[in-house]
Amino acid sequence: MKKIPVLIAGMPGNMGRIIAGHALFDSRFFVVEASLTGPEITEQTCKVKEKDFELIGPKRHFEFLTNLKKQHPGLIVVDYTHPSAVNANAGLYCKAGVPFVMGTTGGDRQALVALVEQSKGIAVIAPNMAKQIVAFSAMMEYAASSFPGLFEGWSLDVTESHQQGKADTSGTAKAIVGCFKKMGVDFDIADICMLRDPVRQRALGVPEEFLSGHGWHTYRIASPDKTLSLAFSHNVNGRDVYYPGTADAIVFLNKKIAQGVLGQAFSMIDVLKGA
Repeated sequence: MKKIPVLIAGMPGNMGRIIAGHALFDSRFFVVEASLTGPEITEQTCKVKEKDFELIGPKRHFEFLTNLKKQHPGLIVVDYTHPSAVNANAGLYCKAGVPFVMGTTGGDRQALVALVEQSKGIAVIAPNMAKQIVAFSAMMEYAASSFPGLFEGWSLDVTESHQQGKADTSGTAKAIVGCFKKMGVDFDIADICMLRDPVRQRALGVPEEFLSGHGWHTYRIASPDKTLSLAFSHNVNGRDVYYPGTADAIVFLNKKIAQGVLGQAFSMIDVLKGA
């Protein structure tokens, strides 16, 4: 099978390096030994599994991408950058005509999808690339569409804990809250409790070795009279769990490209279903 050329954007960030580290040993992919990086990065290279990746600054992004696309037909970009760069990066990929997997959270997600559709681009866009958590989210979406108003009048408490470097509120937490809102719960996204303090995270139970990379979420709902309560949680330690879903998204996107699909933004649900 011909290897799929992949460029991973976001090094020297942790997620970019971890995804690259796995992809280098995945026989399905040819990993370009370079990465698109932000204006604040001063390093010229980043080492991953004893390989040096050239770091490409913003002024060179478009030229580099267009040349790379010619060198490697079928190129796919995997974006694990920063929430503040999501929409601008998507605009860059669409302008260069390069399909992409957006694993970065944040940004204006509706504008992101609209951009892909209007530019006749193609992408997989997901707030979470962990397949099992995506499936849990799908279950919640099913409940929301099947039982609207089920929890009307109930209260909701949401806590999400991530490493200090995570700048935005979890996209997964926002999505799950959206499901509860469809089921009648009155809750503001701004009321999600974001834990980024290691002291409080230790008290929560996050293992010391994963304080620098984890995602612990708990959702608690209670009836108006407090006689019935339900709780849902999903705890991720480390970042390796995100690679299998990312890899599946790359393969999925490659198949869609081969089918000539254009102007469509897919979700991880689409990837799981193989739609």
